[in-house]
Amino acid sequence: MTLAIVGATGLVGQELLRVLAEHQFPVTAAELLPVASAASVGQTVSFRGEAVPVIGLETALARAPQVAIFSAGAGPSREWAPRFAAVGTFVIDNSSAWRMDAAVPLVVPEINSDTLTADTRLIANPNCSTIQLVLALSRLHTAYQLKRLVVSTYQSVTGTGKHAVAQLMAERAGQPVAAPAYPHPIDLNVLPHIDVFEDNDYTKEEMKVVRETRKILGDGAGTIGITCTAVRLPVLGGHSESVNAEFEQEFDLAEVRQLLAATPGVEVVDDPAQNRYPMPRDAHGRDAVLVGRLRRDESQPRTLNLWIVADNLRKGAATNAVQIATELVRRGLVAG
Repeated sequence: MTLAIVGATGLVGQELLRVLAEHQFPVTAAELLPVASAASVGQTVSFRGEAVPVIGLETALARAPQVAIFSAGAGPSREWAPRFAAVGTFVIDNSSAWRMDAAVPLVVPEINSDTLTADTRLIANPNCSTIQLVLALSRLHTAYQLKRLVVSTYQSVTGTGKHAVAQLMAERAGQPVAAPAYPHPIDLNVLPHIDVFEDNDYTKEEMKVVRETRKILGDGAGTIGITCTAVRLPVLGGHSESVNAEFEQEFDLAEVRQLLAATPGVEVVDDPAQNRYPMPRDAHGRDAVLVGRLRRDESQPRTLNLWIVADNLRKGAATNAVQIATELVRRGLVAG
């Protein structure tokens, strides 16, 4: 096994190193190829207690790793992912570059790992908000058939990256921010604006949720009505989502709880009498998608309200990518 982590010095890259070790993925420090920009080459990252030197993309490409996990943004992914795939590498890409490409599977292993084959050398990791949404809804969709989704996301600054965390910390300390990540202050504030605005006045982040959800759930015809508002909050632990889900079939609330509890990767946290419900600080550092505040929408039939929380750097990015790589090993598509 030779595994490259492209973007190894970033927030997701660092989380990937932790998740690989925690999940006991079959790669040693000697087989790990941490990759970053030229400015970081020669630095080291820590993996399984060892310091591993950071290398450049050309050096990593020459090694033709069996698997490469890209977490360096859409630009580098568009340029380099096909080059790695061309030398036989299975590329798992965390950016938005390939998610809506019809030839590239968009994978949440608990839902559609069957899309992985020996020929799928380029694999897309979904958007963080999409992953926790579809994982919570996948078995409910199978049982009752989704008709319409109204999604409001409340997203951590960690989803933007190190510079956003630095902005929040500087603002909290009353210090000047030299290069802010956001067009407005984020401390003690809420920004209904994630990513750029598209022509329809929805942001790119909001439309990712719409388009990616349909692709993962196999709704190519777009029969599920989906609308989303994405909001940035001054929190660190993870992303939260308020979801209003209308189904074609009637559901039983007790059965809904059973289906959620039986969904791999989902944990039901729902006891209003004890003030128990999912919160980002409880999801932080964990792989589970937490679901709670389960209740019928009393304004219309066959409609369920849910509150979904997950660590966006874990299941929303690093953990999902490692699970895809693990599935490649399990299927015998790469050595392990």
